[in-house]
Amino acid sequence: MVSAAINRYVYVTINRRFDDRIRVSYSSLEDVDSLSKVQHELVREALLLTGIESGVEITTIADIPGQGTGLGSSSSVTVGLLNAMHAFQGRKASKEQLAEEACKIEIDILGAPIGRQDQYAASFGGVNSIRFGDLGVRVEPIEVGDDILAAISNNFTLVFTGMTRSASKVLSEESDDLEDKSSRIREIRIHADEAAIMLESGDLDSLGRLLNNTWIAKRGISSSISNSSIDELYEKVMSSGAKGAKLLGAGNGGFLLVYGEKNLREDLRKELGPEFRILPLGVDLSGSRIIHGNS
Repeated sequence: MVSAAINRYVYVTINRRFDDRIRVSYSSLEDVDSLSKVQHELVREALLLTGIESGVEITTIADIPGQGTGLGSSSSVTVGLLNAMHAFQGRKASKEQLAEEACKIEIDILGAPIGRQDQYAASFGGVNSIRFGDLGVRVEPIEVGDDILAAISNNFTLVFTGMTRSASKVLSEESDDLEDKSSRIREIRIHADEAAIMLESGDLDSLGRLLNNTWIAKRGISSSISNSSIDELYEKVMSSGAKGAKLLGAGNGGFLLVYGEKNLREDLRKELGPEFRILPLGVDLSGSRIIHGNS
């Protein structure tokens, strides 16, 4: 698969408390006297994995909603928590370690029926071809020059559908036609190989058009991937002059990735109105990192 990390971030802070309680601040606030009572599953399991049992205060703040966006935000939270907690413990975790531990928490421990691409994208950053096999995970950076990065930012746009959804719920629903589903998944994998070649050569027009083919293939995997509101939004985006568009993530909500000329964003704002958030697609090259820590 091909993945690009975007420059929208999750910020995690961890600080030692005077007492032995655990305080977690996110969209809710928890203040508990034992690790077992922490309700935020990702925080609880990250604390267990990194060996922190008590006496800490943790906050998470995100540039975008923390789940259900299709941008890998939940996995970004997990990777960020692990990175901060390892640093708090005086350890420097590698990018491979962070991605593997995030997969362990989300998939092996919590049982989420999700893939492993988001954890690696959040940890490594940049534009990568990520291959999963019996011998492990291979992350191969795709060399993208500054001119191509600028063109990506100018021509690719994120449009928020206004809906969030549970990726686990969408991914757990099977298609009635398993043979058709397998065929569509194989087609999407071929598209990923084609996308890598297009990115390396800077052929963004072809990549933009490929979005449509991938969306058509993906939309047919399950009836829960799209809905009438998303279909209507897609049609409005395309009629506004977009050359390609695709819903990101599991489906049924989150963000559309749209490709078009530089003036497309202004046309989209006029067509869609203020209720739809429109963001430029900027690429982050660093991945998860420690911004400030005690030396």
